[in-house]
Amino acid sequence: NKLNPAEQDLNMKMHKAIAIIQFKLEGQLLMRRKEFKMADRALLEDIDYDEGTICLGGKTYELLDKNFPTIDPDNPYELSKEEHEVVERLVSAFVNCEKLQRHMQLLLKKGSLYKIYNRNLLYHGCIPLNEDGSFREVEVYGKSYKGKELYDVLETYVRKAFVALDKEEKEKGKDILWFIWSSPSSPLFGKDKMATFERYFLAEEETHVENKNPYYSLLESDKVAEQIMKEFHITGDCRHIVNGHVPVHHTKGESPIKCGGKILIIDGGFSKAYQKETGIAGYTLIYNSWGMILAAHEPFTSAQEAITKGSDILSESILIKKTSERKTVEETDTGIKIKERIAELQELLEAYRNGLLIEKL
Repeated sequence: NKLNPAEQDLNMKMHKAIAIIQFKLEGQLLMRRKEFKMADRALLEDIDYDEGTICLGGKTYELLDKNFPTIDPDNPYELSKEEHEVVERLVSAFVNCEKLQRHMQLLLKKGSLYKIYNRNLLYHGCIPLNEDGSFREVEVYGKSYKGKELYDVLETYVRKAFVALDKEEKEKGKDILWFIWSSPSSPLFGKDKMATFERYFLAEEETHVENKNPYYSLLESDKVAEQIMKEFHITGDCRHIVNGHVPVHHTKGESPIKCGGKILIIDGGFSKAYQKETGIAGYTLIYNSWGMILAAHEPFTSAQEAITKGSDILSESILIKKTSERKTVEETDTGIKIKERIAELQELLEAYRNGLLIEKL
């Protein structure tokens, strides 16, 4: 719906106000967590409030908006009384929202930063790598981790944010939630910076660039794919890495199948913001006993087109792998667990038959 000028003006002011609160709180976190090594993203202290400029990377840029009534230049990260009240109300709304809390409990119960299922490794984002394709070491609270260990320790702290009894560990967990969202060292982000401030306040597009981790340029490397699968203990035939969060330029002929079929990209533009860039509305991976198929979806344009043309259900399917013989339950992870359970029950039965255990009547 189109907004009238007064509503649009109010929305712009609210957007700016909450953005400044975000930058202030991020600055406080970065001063508190110097071990995150992201001090260069605390930007409010780099602004010359008299001149309306900011110094980034040794270069001075003029700000598009030079009016910052809620910022104290001598203490730029301190919240004003009114900002503090806004934050308190937002925190209260989130913490006391029953539906949101139920949603988060579901994520904690069912979710994880990565998943291994039937020799398929699923993760969002990237595995942080160096330029030569080796695993990048990332420091988390004084200790270095890489590869699978990095994912495991980050997930541990994510869970601590919700369940830790120790106050210090709980605070570390809360701060890690921000770290995995925006750190260059986070496998969920994988860029050198999140250029929110630059996009809001600077006209120069050179400052908007977010350079990706070398992982993204090495998706076709067989050596890297094998290294990752070995790191996560995935062996045998028919192994895959299933990767989300990577836009695929479908209209330019780019394929979501990388490295000879070892890496499959299943995001590729589900977010509407990416659809002009990708030309599609993302991919769905269909996996059953016969094999694997990737379906590319058309963007949703309107309810009317969905009704008249069925455009919302149109998809283009790409066959990845089809087997001549169907995979049985016995060959799946579920089948392995069932066989282990059967073996345990057989041992229990044998113990009763041999008199090692006495049945309670």
